[in-house]
Amino acid sequence: MASLPPIGLPKGATGEGAFDPRAEDRDRPLFDYLLRLGDDSLILGQRLGEWCGHAPSVEVDLSLANIALDLIGQATHFLNHAGAVEGRGRDGDALAFHRDVLDFRNCLLVEQPNGDFAQTMARQFLFSTWQKLLFERLTTSKDETIAAVAAKAVKEVAYHEELSAEWVIRLGDGTEESRRRMIDGLDWNWRFVPELFEMDVVAREMAERGIGADVTAFRADYDRKIRAVLEQAGLEAPKDQRPILGGRDGHHSEHLGHILCTLQFLPRTYPEATW
Repeated sequence: MASLPPIGLPKGATGEGAFDPRAEDRDRPLFDYLLRLGDDSLILGQRLGEWCGHAPSVEVDLSLANIALDLIGQATHFLNHAGAVEGRGRDGDALAFHRDVLDFRNCLLVEQPNGDFAQTMARQFLFSTWQKLLFERLTTSKDETIAAVAAKAVKEVAYHEELSAEWVIRLGDGTEESRRRMIDGLDWNWRFVPELFEMDVVAREMAERGIGADVTAFRADYDRKIRAVLEQAGLEAPKDQRPILGGRDGHHSEHLGHILCTLQFLPRTYPEATW
């Protein structure tokens, strides 16, 4: 298995923040894995927050805001834990607001534009169905913090999955226009699904250590759930496209930079501000 570089400065470097291989609380694979979990929720939560005041109805506006809050809460726990594992004095806020775009490890799906309401619901459905299956397995993680966060979050994500699935069915089986928009939304987001099931060095090590989950093990369950909802909506799954990967390695679309401009503006402009 390929080794990962230590957190901190390059080998031989000195100074504040330099990596100390004797520090037992510094675990690069675990740190990266926690960033993935936290960044997924953080970026999608920020995306959904863009709907506040713009959703089709007050009820939907509140639903999307509540989902966004759930996701931001998950991100806070995962990123705080990542900071503790890193051992360099950064908490969840520092990791959220003071990393550059190349340091984010979210999947590409969550940073995609909201588009219209159908595209947002298609994205939410594809992601939440996957996230629920993931969190169900993380409830038995050997990392007690991950297991505790997943146990609470899986109940929240069950609602996210249910709400988005209902909208996929409602729009897909609705008017000619709503059906067309849902088809377009699914088609836009479909190419980013394969990345959710990639098992790279970090993911494999976390699964082998009993901390993370082997996402390939629930791909069949995921496909079955997606097909069942699409059948109710009277829709066919989009044709397979060339997968677009790279988010887990920090290679993002242009959309993430625009998200971070909004997300990080205030803390970077007033770094000493407190509430």
